Amino acid sequence: MSNRTINLDQALYDYLLDVSLREAPILKALREETAADPMHNMQIAPDQGQFMALLARLLGARRYLEVGVFTGYSSLAVGLALPEDGEIVACDISEEWTSIARRYWRAAGLQDRIHLHLAPAKKTLQMLLDKGRAGHFDFAFIDADKESYADYFELVLQLIRRGGLIAVDNVLWGGSVIDADKNDADTEAIREFNRLLHKDARVDISLVPIGDGLTLARKK
Repeated sequence: MSNRTINLDQALYDYLLDVSLREAPILKALREETAADPMHNMQIAPDQGQFMALLARLLGARRYLEVGVFTGYSSLAVGLALPEDGEIVACDISEEWTSIARRYWRAAGLQDRIHLHLAPAKKTLQMLLDKGRAGHFDFAFIDADKESYADYFELVLQLIRRGGLIAVDNVLWGGSVIDADKNDADTEAIREFNRLLHKDARVDISLVPIGDGLTLARKK
């Protein structure tokens, strides 16, 4: 028994993956291709992808909203968990990285269910609200520029239905959130976002120490 979360060294993390990860071959192929990119650390861990897919199934999610696509691992993992009539709206600004995502979406047969918007995410989210899609989505994932987290959250909260779930990535920021010597804009933005969300009575929250820290916020 333990009264706090266990620390995971590499050997224990490898064991965790060995006994629990059920990664589809197409997800593994995408992860391995992305590993060659200098920015590969932007991709979520495979156990986090599996966790998010499980959350989607538990929610009975049909409509998923993603802010920050990168090469598409999270959208692919969740997309494979959605029913055949499921829909994904994905926001990103990189044609280069999302071209990899689109290739894997096509290979998985998901291309007709994923609507990618290559534009600043705040504009896309506001466009969805203007089109009357408030309360339309069941599940959302925010993993984009950190200085905009608070703005993204406010817009996404309007787009999520009551009882829907928002997952926010990188909320522990490699431990920098507790490092007094780290005062760059991204770190300060995450600290402020975490403080704001802790006090936000509109949602139930849990910060899960998976990957780089994943906060789950359920809309009341």
